[in-house]
Amino acid sequence: MISLIKLLKNGSKAALMAAVVNLVIAFLKAGAFFITGNVAMYAEMMHSLGDAANQLFVYTGSALSKKAPTPKFPNGFGRIVNLVCLGAVLIVAILSYETIVGGLRHILHPEESTGLLINLGVLGLGIVLESFVLYKASKEVMHDAGVEHTGLSSLPKSFAYLKRAKPPTKLVFMEDLVATSGGVIAFAAVLLAHFFGWFAAEGVASVMIGLMMFYVVGTVFLENARGAIGETDEEMLAHISHLVAEDPDIVDIQRVEVVKEGECLHVEIVAEVATSNTVEYVLGVKDRLMSVILSQKGIQDVIISLVGDDGIQSWNDTNSSQTFENRRKLPE
Repeated sequence: MISLIKLLKNGSKAALMAAVVNLVIAFLKAGAFFITGNVAMYAEMMHSLGDAANQLFVYTGSALSKKAPTPKFPNGFGRIVNLVCLGAVLIVAILSYETIVGGLRHILHPEESTGLLINLGVLGLGIVLESFVLYKASKEVMHDAGVEHTGLSSLPKSFAYLKRAKPPTKLVFMEDLVATSGGVIAFAAVLLAHFFGWFAAEGVASVMIGLMMFYVVGTVFLENARGAIGETDEEMLAHISHLVAEDPDIVDIQRVEVVKEGECLHVEIVAEVATSNTVEYVLGVKDRLMSVILSQKGIQDVIISLVGDDGIQSWNDTNSSQTFENRRKLPE
């Protein structure tokens, strides 16, 4: 039990905070829905419940993925976070469907809801809280990307670095972006229904929120499906290749692989050195490369094989210039 608690401390803090906040918001929205019968509020309640549930799963999965390798699982548990994210988006997909169906039903048979101040108050509070979580998630995105950030500037800047965020961080960011946007849409729908008599607006808002949830489902599902299989990290591949090519003792590079599993990267390198070097000298080169590569962000393990120069040039200036262009996107 103690080891489990220690392991959970390593889980995604952004996911845990988002889960707690969304659970509180979900209870508030549930109360407002049962009092007023507002369909837009129903959509927001379902959205918050789904977010709270899967963010809790993501938090647990991100913690378990950091468990050290065992004899039975020598490659570690990095892909657990991808599997958990896949399960989480299935929950969102089900709730998205229910949200859209409820919205369509209200569009076809619109009904006036009551409790204007309750609806606006709960939705307004939800927007404020979701915006706070979104801001925290944006800071996590910048941290994962290794980019310095200051104040509120992290929110607009985080969109440019979202691809380099860890799977749990990315899921939390996207869900809270949709949640904040959905809250604004629902808020506007309540005002339209009350002041302009367009009661179907709440149903339209519900459908829009459901479709946004489905977008998150599709995006996160595809990305984590690739991660569960094990995909190449193209940017880090270029970065590592450049580091190896820059080493003065490396004559040529035969192969470099960087495979992403969950939040971790596994690197394998086959490079050539001069045949005149002694075994002791080559081992020193290997240790130096190992130290440099392991110091890069996200690298969990490295396998380096150094072989004698075969006289055939595999690495050329075109490779080098391509890697340099990609390397500029990465922190030193």
